[in-house]
Amino acid sequence: MSTSARPCSIAAALQIVGERWALLAIREIFLGNRRFDEIARNTGASRDILTARLRSLETAGVLTRRPYQDRPARYEYHLTEAGRDLAPVLTALRTWGDTWVSDTPPVTATHTPCGHPLTSVTLCPHCHTPTTPETTHLTVNTPDWTLKGPTP
Repeated sequence: MSTSARPCSIAAALQIVGERWALLAIREIFLGNRRFDEIARNTGASRDILTARLRSLETAGVLTRRPYQDRPARYEYHLTEAGRDLAPVLTALRTWGDTWVSDTPPVTATHTPCGHPLTSVTLCPHCHTPTTPETTHLTVNTPDWTLKGPTP
């Protein structure tokens, strides 16, 4: 029987983006705030913590630094493809927060072509219908594990 934690992509992802300041920094870059001072001001993170988070996100390939000034050297942060792929994660967290935490949503996302509000919905890529936990089947691909845990 295994004595370690379940192998899990969620756990692996949280090692990279699961800390509050990491996701808030990513949010700010999505909003177009790419300079350190802008990110620090809008997240409320201390400079040392934000520096560490931005470095770890860069190391993980979620963002990249680009110089915008030579003397002194100053950089902007840009999302990589891996970082841009976090958009649905932020949308899901915003939707959940708007529904269960906030009395009034602080921002509203709308679809530019039609102007209607956006929410987070997972669609089946084959039939394009929304999925739910009840219509989703999970298959464990890790040897010696089941949905209940490690096999004896």
